[in-house]
Amino acid sequence: MRHLLRTLAAGSAVIAALAFAGLAGNSGGSERPGAISDETFADALQRWNGEIFWEPASQSTDAVTRFGDEARAVFGPIPEADCGSPDARIFPLEVDGNIVDLVPNPEKPGRPIEFQHRDVSGNVVKWTTSIPKCDKPSLAGTVAYCGLNSRLHRVVRGNVEWLFFCRKSNSSQEVASDPYWRSSDPRFALLGTIGFNKSSGEIVFFDGRKDREGFDWLRPFAPPGGHSYTDATGRAAAAAVYDPTFQIRCHSCHDNKSPYVIDPHVGQSRVGYLLGGSDARATAFGLGDYLPERSRLEGAPFRIIGSGYTSKYEGDIEGARTVRDPTGNCTNCHTLTTQLTGRRLAADAVGLQPFIADPGWGQTLVLRDEKKTLQRIDRHRTDWARRKGDGKIHPWMVPGDGNVLSTMAPEIDGSDWKKLSTCLWDAGGAECGYRPLYTPCPPPEKDGTGVAGAGIEVLPAPPDVIGANRTLRVSWKYINDYGGVPERDDVRFDVAVRQETIATSAGVPGAGYPSMDDAMGAGFTATRHGPAMSPTTKLIQNVSYAGHTRWTEPAPSRSPRLFELYLPAMCGQRYLLRIVPKRFCFDQSNIVYGSTDHLLYADVTCG
Repeated sequence: MRHLLRTLAAGSAVIAALAFAGLAGNSGGSERPGAISDETFADALQRWNGEIFWEPASQSTDAVTRFGDEARAVFGPIPEADCGSPDARIFPLEVDGNIVDLVPNPEKPGRPIEFQHRDVSGNVVKWTTSIPKCDKPSLAGTVAYCGLNSRLHRVVRGNVEWLFFCRKSNSSQEVASDPYWRSSDPRFALLGTIGFNKSSGEIVFFDGRKDREGFDWLRPFAPPGGHSYTDATGRAAAAAVYDPTFQIRCHSCHDNKSPYVIDPHVGQSRVGYLLGGSDARATAFGLGDYLPERSRLEGAPFRIIGSGYTSKYEGDIEGARTVRDPTGNCTNCHTLTTQLTGRRLAADAVGLQPFIADPGWGQTLVLRDEKKTLQRIDRHRTDWARRKGDGKIHPWMVPGDGNVLSTMAPEIDGSDWKKLSTCLWDAGGAECGYRPLYTPCPPPEKDGTGVAGAGIEVLPAPPDVIGANRTLRVSWKYINDYGGVPERDDVRFDVAVRQETIATSAGVPGAGYPSMDDAMGAGFTATRHGPAMSPTTKLIQNVSYAGHTRWTEPAPSRSPRLFELYLPAMCGQRYLLRIVPKRFCFDQSNIVYGSTDHLLYADVTCG
């Protein structure tokens, strides 16, 4: 608290790092050595430092609002979901190698809306009144198989990208010549948002509510938690839009160390075209590099953010694993997992039924259901798309060349597929090379900048403090740069303070510092005034950087921030401090602490 310094007597000696000296002459308080009461300590701590002691994302108990606050603390400012943006893209629908749209047919009286089929040159090939099949049906299994005119908006801010998907669908999962399916109709059924940090591998999922008839993209949607802690309007609006029950298992499909589901339905030029990205249809119909190619190696960091979401799906998350193909056909370029990437997308990619060697009864039932889902999807695939048809784009992954589907490309051997599929269903052994899919929450200083410039000063105490005759100013610098987000705000510091008389503590301290257990609050009881107490130590928790008061947004910074604390002290006492950073993980690991020792001490000698 900088105004405190201006009230202190001139001539204060600065004690930096671990070299300290005493101060003489102070008109406020007694010169008598002794302890400061817990009440005096807590009162001075609050008055001198203000509202810098607070946990991030702890203002609201509303599920959606808290979820948004957690995401904002990790990813920085969250854009509005705006599928009406001119930068948004329309998901293409392809039938028999042509692109399809629902528009008025000028060749018929009354210009009824029908499905127009155009080739790569833009020529109208035909008109139809229904779309029973398409070349690249959705693999989701619960949405329209051949839906069209859904929209995707991608926003990139530094290392963080946001994907906003406005999906048109209906309960029948079939399309019809209804105005709803037109690109000009803003109505849609499902709203999904994904945030992803390409450096840290952190990912977050927001999904629209399921208890409303639908949405429209005429106006953007405020992000969960609004734009700040004080954005009451945005916070209330978002709470009415997003699902507080986390009904959809977004992580089941978006599990490939990337925010993208890589399949032909998405319209990426990398898959689903005979000649890959060089195919004429890829150029004419695909999304191109709107969703750029990403490295998706199994060792990359990958972690889901959101305490509510991860609590609901804790078992899924803990059990998910990456797989190495024991036959060597797949997984050299990207990962496969024991979730839907492996169980459904991989099976569809090779055009074969999922398989488990020696399944148990429970596995047999789940396997049977998955086969039925894949059969329903396949019934909506055109004959043109199959390898025996003119398109030859299904199967859409082959050994060796992957997504380059020449007529000579070999398909995976049936016995090899059975070995791989058994691994993908988490029913294999060491040959599958299983590794946890999700990586742990990293403690501060492990993957980023460390604490620097830690020091302590002994200063006079203000005259209005009863029971203290000196002030300790403790300071250090730290930048929370994990993931390269300038507004990241998921790290706080705990400071454990122990005092003893100088007479019994001559020389440099040895084992007298507070322990790591002390700094982590083991055996402490909270007090009404704030700091936690044990018989030997006071614990000051959740210290934010100077000026970052409760429920304010962090100013963006790539330079180390100043942290400082003003503590009441007494003459004749030695003060020993341990400073520990901690990360609020916003998952089921809750909090992780830094392990580097940051130890300070000061001898307060008066006279």
